[in-house]
Amino acid sequence: MQLRPLLDRFDTVASWLQSPLLLIIRGYWGFSFAQDGWRKLHHLDKITEYFGSLGIPYPQANAIFASVVQLVFGSLLMIGLLSRVSALPLIGTMLVAYATAEKDALHALFAGDPDKFTDATPFLFLLASVIVLAFGPGKISLDGLIFRRKSGN
Repeated sequence: MQLRPLLDRFDTVASWLQSPLLLIIRGYWGFSFAQDGWRKLHHLDKITEYFGSLGIPYPQANAIFASVVQLVFGSLLMIGLLSRVSALPLIGTMLVAYATAEKDALHALFAGDPDKFTDATPFLFLLASVIVLAFGPGKISLDGLIFRRKSGN
């Protein structure tokens, strides 16, 4: 039995799983981002106070900015529209979250304790955004539909 045909078949099946997996990642984490942004906007006084306690400059403006970024770009990520572009500001907000609210977890990553970094709240949000940035939204997305139509496929 030759190995190459089996590997080709396995690759075909694994490639077929890419779009449904990206749909699940985008849908769940995009919704989670949007929901978190919505919640922050509705509790802006508490978020502003929290941002101030972290030493973030202009806490109210930054609370509004972070909330809107999560709501708008999380929604776009969820539906798969401008997905890779949307991933960038979401990655930025998660990096800021690590730099401010999760400083210990960020330092632990460089101190040889990656578990503390991966256990922090922003990690899965960051990972999902990086996955979409790197691999795109998948075929089951508005981006896939729009660009498939444009290319005539």
